[in-house]
Amino acid sequence: MHIDTQARGFELSPEVRDHVQRRLGFSIDWAYDRVNSVLVVLSDINGPRGGKDKRCRIQVAVAGAADVRIDDTQADLYLAIDRAVDRAGRALARQVARQRQRQPGRSRDARAALAVGVPPAEATTTTV
Repeated sequence: MHIDTQARGFELSPEVRDHVQRRLGFSIDWAYDRVNSVLVVLSDINGPRGGKDKRCRIQVAVAGAADVRIDDTQADLYLAIDRAVDRAGRALARQVARQRQRQPGRSRDARAALAVGVPPAEATTTTV
């Protein structure tokens, strides 16, 4: 999984880059086989004027599905990163769950039979 971290409006420090990679590792590493790449764009909207202006945008490229995009703005950059990463992890989990439900050739009954341990042919056949 490739993580690209960019900063706009300020210099990206190694500490911030490490924080982003560590947090993403904890949050989405479980789906490494489904994630092609991650783009993180950090920006300071108001510059030196201050205020709630630190933005973290995350775009997760998922294999076989639409990208997961999260945007969070906070007064503290680390808080914006943490919240955006948490939300991206939850959104990725929902997307992976939807992908599993839509597997071609597998009906709901077949998936339920597999969960119980009954072969699908026996689950759909009824004898009178």
